[in-house]
Amino acid sequence: MKKKLSIIFLLIIFSIQIYNVIAIQRFPKPEFESGHTQPPTLTPDPRSQALDILDVFVLVAALSIVSWLIIKKRSRKGVFWMSIFAVLYFGFFREGCVCSVGSLQNVTLALFNPEYNIPLTVIAFFILPLVYTLFFGRTFCAGVCPLGAIQDIFALHPISIKSWLEKVLGVIPFIYLGLAVLYSATGTDFIVCRYDPFIGFFRFEGTFMMFVIGGLLLLIGVFISRPYCRFLCPYGALLNLISRFSKKHITITPAECINCRLCEDSCPFEAINKPVILKHKEEKSIASRRFVLLGIIIPLLILIGGFTGSQFHENLAIVNSKVRLAKELLNNTNYGETDQEAFEITAFNSSNQSKEDLYNEAASITHQFYIGGWILGGFIGLVFGLTLLSLSVFRYRKDYTPNKGTCLSCTRCVDYCPVKVNE
Repeated sequence: MKKKLSIIFLLIIFSIQIYNVIAIQRFPKPEFESGHTQPPTLTPDPRSQALDILDVFVLVAALSIVSWLIIKKRSRKGVFWMSIFAVLYFGFFREGCVCSVGSLQNVTLALFNPEYNIPLTVIAFFILPLVYTLFFGRTFCAGVCPLGAIQDIFALHPISIKSWLEKVLGVIPFIYLGLAVLYSATGTDFIVCRYDPFIGFFRFEGTFMMFVIGGLLLLIGVFISRPYCRFLCPYGALLNLISRFSKKHITITPAECINCRLCEDSCPFEAINKPVILKHKEEKSIASRRFVLLGIIIPLLILIGGFTGSQFHENLAIVNSKVRLAKELLNNTNYGETDQEAFEITAFNSSNQSKEDLYNEAASITHQFYIGGWILGGFIGLVFGLTLLSLSVFRYRKDYTPNKGTCLSCTRCVDYCPVKVNE
């Protein structure tokens, strides 16, 4: 009953907010000829340092409690109520900031720009979930991240999707991660924060389109559990990699698996590895040829990806305001018709910077994107190559185990297991 009331409460808030947005939203002039309007990056009001330190303590406490509930207590009910707490505190009360998902951009900018003074709180929100993931799996995703928690509440009737589609869509977070790192490293933009689909709900403000995107993700999440976490979240891509090396991780059964198959369809994230019985052992020659072939294909994909990324460096660089301004001034277009464009021209004129200096700076930034395009493309090629490798490797298992990379440690599966903890 309490769980239903919590869901109804969130639905009421969501409905009221959509009504308010429709009532007051005005569409600004588009910035691009395509009609696309770039949403603003929403930032909360500054807080005192004491409250920032409090946030870190709350994060540590939440991570510790959730990890204990998952690893020791194996309590789905406890994880659910921690999710409610995460939505209320890190979501509505803290307005989604500081956010571990967006903090990777701050850390990247600090690494590439020594002049950027990154707050210690942001570093803590970036590192702490990674550390806990290394020891206990993705417990941060289970019940601490407000973006994941709000989706988990709406996962009412999850359905399965094809495994090949799961693999293909699972590549997108790594592409998003690469783009986020590239744009933050060049000081261009924090795209994760700009396009955060749920931040408008937490702050009761945002563009109409962002509310629509967030609402659609929640609606899709009723049937396809946590679509943002599984197929978009760039921080989740990092946690995916680190969780594979976790020292302790949730197990479906607390003792030996009896292969009752009750847990087989319990995971809404398709993160359960099913038993694979060895019928005929593969010949070594066949396995050797496959790995030699993959050893050729993967480096080739990296080179092709890097070359392709470098060819699109100008398209990637045009997002940078200085590159865009320089290009428009050089081509003598009607730049300055929108409020944002007019602001950029005013800021340039007041800086006393010559056009030649602007062109040189834009050329330097574009060159950075050329190098970044090689790295980004190579990274994407590597991701595709490793995905292909994972589809080509057959691991034989005799029981049901969670996939340590994609498992979000939600503990749903443990309720289906009839094996009890030995007292």
